[in-house]
Parts: sequence; structure tokens; C-alpha cells
Amino acid sequence: MLAVVPRIVWLLLTVVGRTWRFEVLAEAGVTPAFHGFTPGREIYCFWHQCVLACAYYFRSTGATILISQSFDGELITRTLELFGFRTVRGSSSRGGHEGLLALRHVLDEGTPAIFTADGPRGPIYKSKLGPIKLAQLSGAPIGCFHLAPQRAWTMRSWDRFLVPKPFTLIAVSWGLWTGVPKDATPETLNAGRERLDSALERARHRAEDHLRGAGV
Repeated sequence: MLAVVPRIVWLLLTVVGRTWRFEVLAEAGVTPAFHGFTPGREIYCFWHQCVLACAYYFRSTGATILISQSFDGELITRTLELFGFRTVRGSSSRGGHEGLLALRHVLDEGTPAIFTADGPRGPIYKSKLGPIKLAQLSGAPIGCFHLAPQRAWTMRSWDRFLVPKPFTLIAVSWGLWTGVPKDATPETLNAGRERLDSALERARHRAEDHLRGAGV
């Protein structure tokens, strides 16, 4: 399974992804990464439900993403590596500290780190503290984005996982940056997480509103 499934997913996603169309939008004052500037020492977050669209859209960027230490995580890791991503292993429940240290090293190399903010088990639209703690450790800012497909199959999973249909339009929505001071208290960290959640949700709603205006 580990040898075959990732290659099948990579092939199918590559073929279907070539039929997708993308429209980029951003909150006022935000320059979309990978379009307006080349990412470097930054942290990026997105909701778990749009993994497939993100994997294709950001392919070959060389970004590093944190993946859980589970069998499903191993399948995801091998699939993402076929798309040119780098990965480190860890989650809020297993290997979290080691994963954050590995991502800090990635940032120190001058390359971006990425989190599925509410993964791997939710609750949906509620970020974990991992990105906030990494921002505190590294001093790097947190950017966020959401990819919403105009037409998709929605899975009956905790994250309402989205499988974009062929030839669909996908809105790529960027939100405001979140900063965390290195001397942050637990209260400050939680406040930072709330700001990140708000930015992610604004990005999601902006994408969905854009698609409704496009005639959904």
C-alpha cells in the first residue's frame, strides 16, 4: 500500500489538477505568496479540508509541511514528496516537540514551513498551538490561505474534506499575517491563536463569497 497508493494519488491528482482553474484574491494589505514575492523564512497555515487543492497548487515549491506520525501520515508524506514538498513528522499528540524543532531548522535555512492548522483530527476550523509556538520560537510571521473549489465532492469526515471536481474553478484566498512575540505568555499565545483562526476564517469566507459571486 505504501509503495502503490501514493503514486496512484499523485498520478490522478496531476491529471485532474491540470483541468483546474485558479483565481487569486487577498485581504487588503496582503501580497499573495508565490505570486507577489518568493517565500522564505515564513510560516503558512491552511485548513485540513483543502489539502488536495493545496498539494497541487503549491507543488514543486520545496516548502516543508508537518505531517502526523501515523500510517495515514506516512501515506500523505510519500504522496506530498512526489509533488516536491519536504516533510517532517509530528503532531499535537505525538512527536510535536521534535516536529517544531525540525521546522525551526527549516526556517533557519530560509525556506517556509506549512501547517494544516486544524489537523490531523480537528476540531474543524480550530487551529492547534503548533504554528503559534513555532512563531514564538523562531520569530517568523504566520501567513494563511484557503483554497475553495467551486464544485467538489465533500467527504463525511471531521474536516468535511473537499475533493475538487475536474474543470472546476478554485479560489485561492490569502489572509492577514499573525505575529507572536518571543516573550509571549500563555495568554498571549492563545490570543495569537484566536487571531490566526480569525484570519483563516476570513480567508475561507472570502473565497466562498467570491465563488458565489461567480455564479455558484
